[in-house]
Amino acid sequence: MSIRSWFGRPTGPTRLWAGAVTAALALTFLPAGHASAADVNNARNAGFESGLSNWTCSANSGTTVSSPVHGGAAALKATPAGQDHARCVQTVAVRPNSTYTLSAWVQGGYTYLGVTGTGTTDVSAWTPDSASWKQLSTTFTTGASTTSVTVYTHGWYGQAAYYADDVSVYGPDGGGTGPSPTVPGAPSGLTVSGTTSSSVSLAWNTVPGATGYHVYRDGTKVTAVTGTSATVTGLAASTSYSFQVTAANAAGESPKSAAVTGRTSAPTGPGPALPKHAVTGYWQNFDNGATVQKLADVPSQYDIIAVAFADATPTPGAVTFTLDSAGLGGYTVDQFKADVRAKQAAGKKVVISVGGERGTVTVNDSASAASFANSVYSLMRTYGFDGVDIDLENGLNATYMTQALRSLSAQAGSSLIITMAPQTIDMQSTSNSYFRTALNIKDILTVVNMQYYNSGSMLGCDGKVYSQGSVDFLTALACIQLEGGLAPSQVGLGLPASTRAAGSGYVSPSVVNSALDCLTRGTGCGSFKPSRTYPDLRGAMTWSTNWDAAAGNAWSNAVGPHVHGLP
Repeated sequence: MSIRSWFGRPTGPTRLWAGAVTAALALTFLPAGHASAADVNNARNAGFESGLSNWTCSANSGTTVSSPVHGGAAALKATPAGQDHARCVQTVAVRPNSTYTLSAWVQGGYTYLGVTGTGTTDVSAWTPDSASWKQLSTTFTTGASTTSVTVYTHGWYGQAAYYADDVSVYGPDGGGTGPSPTVPGAPSGLTVSGTTSSSVSLAWNTVPGATGYHVYRDGTKVTAVTGTSATVTGLAASTSYSFQVTAANAAGESPKSAAVTGRTSAPTGPGPALPKHAVTGYWQNFDNGATVQKLADVPSQYDIIAVAFADATPTPGAVTFTLDSAGLGGYTVDQFKADVRAKQAAGKKVVISVGGERGTVTVNDSASAASFANSVYSLMRTYGFDGVDIDLENGLNATYMTQALRSLSAQAGSSLIITMAPQTIDMQSTSNSYFRTALNIKDILTVVNMQYYNSGSMLGCDGKVYSQGSVDFLTALACIQLEGGLAPSQVGLGLPASTRAAGSGYVSPSVVNSALDCLTRGTGCGSFKPSRTYPDLRGAMTWSTNWDAAAGNAWSNAVGPHVHGLP
C-alpha cells in the first residue's frame, strides 16, 4: 500500500505568461451591445443544460456540474492536466460578411474565450483566475465565404479548473440553430421501473422541446441523461428514496416533476449488506514487523477486510493466492476459510486485494482481462471472498481493466464487492486511467479508498495546492472525486493506521474524523470548505489492520465509531 512520491509537477510560468501576453494582444473587453431584431444566439447548448452536447473537450477534460452555475442548472467545468489545457470547442454556423459578438461567463482558473476560422481576424479574450463569475466578450467579422467558425474555451497548463456558462455568439442567424427554444414543461408520468439492492430505475414521458433530463434524488441532482429513463446507483439496500425529474434545453430547465418513491430491495448476496458508512482495513498475509493476525483477530469495527495480496502467475492477467501459513504462526487454510465465513456471518465483507506497491499484475488486452476475471472468480469460490480490491500502484489500462471487472461481475452476480485503492496522483483528473476505470464501472463499483499518503503536495478541486497531513488535504482531494462523477457512497478516505505504516502522510484519527465531518456535515473544516455536503460518503480505509493492532487499535477505536455515526 506504500506509493511512490510524485515530484516535479510542471507549472510552466514562462509558457503561461508568454501565452497570456500573446492573448492579451487580441484581448477586447466589450459590452454586449445592442443586437438587431434579427440577431440570435447561434451557439447551441450555450448553457450546458444538455451536458456536453455540441461541445468537444480535449483529453476528456470537460464535464458539467450543477454548482457553481451562472444561469440555469448546469455549467461547464474543464480541468487542465499535464500538457493538456482543457480546450472545449463548438462549430457554430454563421453568415458571410457579418459581425458577431462572442461572450461567455467564466470563473475559476485562467480562462480563455476565442474564435478561429473567421476568414478575417481571429480574436480572443482572457482573464486571470477569478473567484466569481466574470463576463468575457469580444467581436469578430466573418469573411466573404465563411459559413462556420470554431468557438473555444480553454484554461492553462498547471492551473486550476475553470468554469464557463451562458456562451453566446450573437449576430445574424447562421442557419444552425433555428428558432430560439423555450424552457420545456415539467416531465409527467414518472414511475419506478425497477429496483435492486443498490439501484432504482426510473422512466417518464417525453417532453416536447427537451434535449435532456436531470434526475434528482431527495432534492439533489444525481445524473443527467438524454433519454426518458435512468438508473440511479450506489444506493443503500432496503432504503426508500424520493425522485424527481426535470426537462432541459438551451433555454433552461423546467420545474421538477411530481415526486415518486423508490425503495431498494433487500441484499441478494450472502450475508447482510454493507452499512451505509463503512470502514475498510487491509489484512496482511505476511509478517513485516506489524502485529501478526488471524482473520478472526480483526476488530469488529472493520466492515470490509481486504486480504493483501493476490500474486501474479506466469499467465498474463491471472492471479493466485497462497496463505503464508508459516509466516502467520501456523495459520491453516481451513482456519482461514472458516474465519472468512465467520466474518461474513457477522455482516462483514472479505475481498482479495490485487497489487500493492510491488504488484506486477498486468491486464492490457482481452485475453489477460479474461484471465484476470476467471482467476479472481476462482479464488472467490475457493476461499469464499466477496469480491476484489484493485490496488495496482504501477498503472492500469482502463479499457481492459473495465472489461475484466465487468466479466467478473457477470460471473459473480450483483452481490460482488469491488473496491479500489488508487494513489493520489491517479485521481487528480477524470482523464487518468484509474479514475476512468472507476467511472466506467460506476454501476457495479462499491468504493474507491484513495491513498492520502506517501504523495507530497497535490491540487485540490479548487485548484489550490495542499500538503498532505491536514484536514484540507483530505477534503479538497476528496472533492475531486465527489465532483468528478463518483457517487458519495463510492468515496472513502484512505489513511495509514500509524506512523510506521507509511513513509509519510499519517494523521491522527481526530484529523480523519474532522475531514469526515467536513464532507458529510460541513463542520470541522480547515481553510477549504466544500460548496456542499455529502452525507452519503462511504467512510474510511486504513493500511493496515496489523499496523492498527501494533498501535493498540487506536485508529479503528477512534475512526470506526465515528464512521458508523455519520449521518
